[in-house]
Amino acid sequence: MGKNQFTETEKKTLRSMFWRSGLTFSGFNVVKMEGNAFCATMAPALKELYHEEEERKKALKRHDGFFNTHAVPFAFIAGLTYAMEREKTEKGSVDDDTIENIKISLMGPTAGIGDAFFFNCFRIIAAGIGMGLAAQGNILGPILFLLIYGGSQMLARWYLLRAGYTMGTTFIDRVFSSGLLTALTKAASILGISMVGAMVATMVDVKLDWTITIGETSVVVLDILNSVMPGILSILLLFGLVALIKKGKKPITLVIGILVCSVALAAAGIF
Repeated sequence: MGKNQFTETEKKTLRSMFWRSGLTFSGFNVVKMEGNAFCATMAPALKELYHEEEERKKALKRHDGFFNTHAVPFAFIAGLTYAMEREKTEKGSVDDDTIENIKISLMGPTAGIGDAFFFNCFRIIAAGIGMGLAAQGNILGPILFLLIYGGSQMLARWYLLRAGYTMGTTFIDRVFSSGLLTALTKAASILGISMVGAMVATMVDVKLDWTITIGETSVVVLDILNSVMPGILSILLLFGLVALIKKGKKPITLVIGILVCSVALAAAGIF
C-alpha cells in the first residue's frame, strides 16, 4: 500500500490515531504503563474494522494490556497493528496471538532506538540551542527548544504511524506469500517472552536486608538465595502475582498489598 493509495476512511483513521498517540503518558500507570494509551490509540482503527460491538470490545480488551516503548515509535507499532488488524478482519490470515506477539516483540527494540535518538541525542541538541539563547535573555530559547524537540517528535510520530501501516500490509503479504508465518510467529513469541523475562530481571527487584547471626558468623539471607538462583525472589514474586491475577485478583489490589507488605517488612528490618 503506497502513500497515495490510502482511502479517505484510512486517512481519517490515521489522523485520529495520530492525535491520540500524543497522549501516550496521559493514562500511564505502574500496572499497564502505556497500555491504556495504546488501546485509546487503536480505538479509531478498531471502530472502523469491527462493526459488531462484541468483536470490537474483544479487540479493545486485547490491546488494553501491558505495553511500553518510547513515545515516538509507539506510533509505528500502532500503525503496524492497524495493518494487522485489517488483515485479520478482511482476510482472516492473521490471528490474535500473531498480532500480540509481534506488537510485544517490537517494544524493546523500538524503545532503544527512540531513547537513543530523541532522548539522548536530539533532546540534548535542542536544549543546547535553547539554553544558549536563554542565557542571553532571549525568549526564543525555550520556544526553539519546544519547536525543535517537540516538533520533531510530532513529525516523526506522523510519518512513523503511516510507515507502520504501509509496511505492515506489505510485510504481511510477503510473509504469507513466502510461507514464513509459522517461523515469524514462533520467533516473535520467543522474543516477546524474552522481553518479559528481561523486564522482570531489570524492573522487579526484591531486596532483603535480613542478616542472621549465628555465634560470630553472620549470614546474609539474600546472598544465600541468590547463590541458588540469581534473582530468585523476583521470579517467585512474579509467578505468585501471575497466579493471583489468574484467580481473579485485581492488579490494583496486588499493588496495594505489595506496598503494605513492603512497609511492614521494612519496619521489621527484613526489607
